[in-house]
Amino acid sequence: MNLERSSREVPSSKVHKRHVLLLIEDDRELSQLMQRYLSQHGYDVEAVYDGRQGLARAISGKVDAVILDLMLPELAGMEVLVQLRRRSSIPVIVLTALATPDARVAGLRAGADDYLCKPFAPEELHERIRAVLRRCGYTMPLASRKVEVGGISLNPSTREVKLNGETVALTSAEFDLLDILMRSAGRVVSREEISTVVYQRESTAYERSIDVHISHLRKKLERNGEVLIRAVRGVGYLLKAGE
Repeated sequence: MNLERSSREVPSSKVHKRHVLLLIEDDRELSQLMQRYLSQHGYDVEAVYDGRQGLARAISGKVDAVILDLMLPELAGMEVLVQLRRRSSIPVIVLTALATPDARVAGLRAGADDYLCKPFAPEELHERIRAVLRRCGYTMPLASRKVEVGGISLNPSTREVKLNGETVALTSAEFDLLDILMRSAGRVVSREEISTVVYQRESTAYERSIDVHISHLRKKLERNGEVLIRAVRGVGYLLKAGE
């Protein structure tokens, strides 16, 4: 991660709200470089160096997003992610040197909102942080109108989803994916549209994030054995309109 050429100061007058990021990374040199870069770009960054401390801090509810390395002492990053997802939907960006498709899918299935392979450009990390914060409504609020489709209700103001009156726990990416499907109920939403609106990037032929998050949504929203989200091969996904 080369930060020397990317460490231009951002004038404080342009920063309206400093979001708090939790950085869980045991490489102290890399952690310090990321802290400096992100601080210069308008964030308050708290750093911890092992998984156990990171999990405790992440569930405190006092941070806006987590940047999580997978190779951690005390408690492995994947276990941190699994335990965190049982208690919180805070956005998590996973950092790892494992660039295989299987590793990416495993991280997404465990609840990561995004996945970044080392080495990476600091600008890319910054843009991915901005994207997950936008998805959570911090800088780009979703439509404020509550949506109800076939027993599912979605409230953007509270970011709460209920199925037949029962609360359904979703990650931030799952919530935003469901939001676009519900507002387009009965219409096929293309993978390109999902990638642009939800993930803030162009879709690629090897993009697996959408498939993994759709799989999670299907399981969480299954109703009496009925699958409410249908894949339209080669096009995208469709949420069955409510009856």
